[in-house]
Amino acid sequence: MLDDGQLDRAAGVLLGTAAGDALGAGYEFTRPGPQQEIDMIGGGAFDWAPGEWTDDTSMALAIALAADDGPGLELDAVAAGFVRWYDSGPPDIGVQTGRVLSARPASALAMQQQAMSLDGRTGGNGSLMRTAPVALVYLDDAAECVRMAGAIGLLTHHDQQAVEACKIWSYAIRHAVLAGNFDGVREYVASSDSAACWNLLLDQAENGAPAHFPNNGWVVHALQTAWWAITTADASGPEHLPLALELCVRAGGDTDTTAAIAGGLLGARWGASAVPARWRAMLHGYPGLTGDDLVALAARIAEANTTA
Repeated sequence: MLDDGQLDRAAGVLLGTAAGDALGAGYEFTRPGPQQEIDMIGGGAFDWAPGEWTDDTSMALAIALAADDGPGLELDAVAAGFVRWYDSGPPDIGVQTGRVLSARPASALAMQQQAMSLDGRTGGNGSLMRTAPVALVYLDDAAECVRMAGAIGLLTHHDQQAVEACKIWSYAIRHAVLAGNFDGVREYVASSDSAACWNLLLDQAENGAPAHFPNNGWVVHALQTAWWAITTADASGPEHLPLALELCVRAGGDTDTTAAIAGGLLGARWGASAVPARWRAMLHGYPGLTGDDLVALAARIAEANTTA
């Protein structure tokens, strides 16, 4: 059973994802100057409404809504949720994800096979951006959390680094909900077969700057941007959440996605209560949900999947 702090942090997973996503939406493909105010202004390349989340949160919600039918997650239900979202005609969809979902695969296996058939670069950030809800489903089972994060990632992104990134981040989000810290990132990496590689990448993020990982449409640079923001912003209290999200936006590039990635982990650490109330009130998006709905959905999933 989750205590009040853990329940707040579980609720923060979806709310933090959506807050980062909607904050970054108005600045996508730009690099805001140091004097430019960062706020939930909407607009951007796809003319989002203020507070409207993008494909990042919408795809995360396809996973969360599949889990709401729980217990656990069925890959076919997740795949069906992705196709329903695609059929809704979203204004923005990643190139790689679109190449998979445009085939309208009828099952998880068919979706994964479509992903495997793609040529060229297949390591985009589209699987990492949506991975946060997996942690809520497996708060009682770290191994299954990691396994399912990889399996859901593979539905659209047949790329080893993308799979590893989803595993790292989902494990870290689960750990943050339960323990209230960011130690899960390094803890998972230390036990992985790619520890040397990922420790180096994390070191680069902690000691570098966005100019050192500028291609944040790529999953590795997206994770580095999010980790840079989290480890650079003042982490002495819950204001860390909006401060780090602002840094993601100021890093430029795929601002909605890097902020959504960071937001899932920040929300897991600091809780829904750390998301500014004005932002929470503004949040909305596919499939007709609000910020308050995300809090309730995350709490239901977490409570349904933890042992009493």
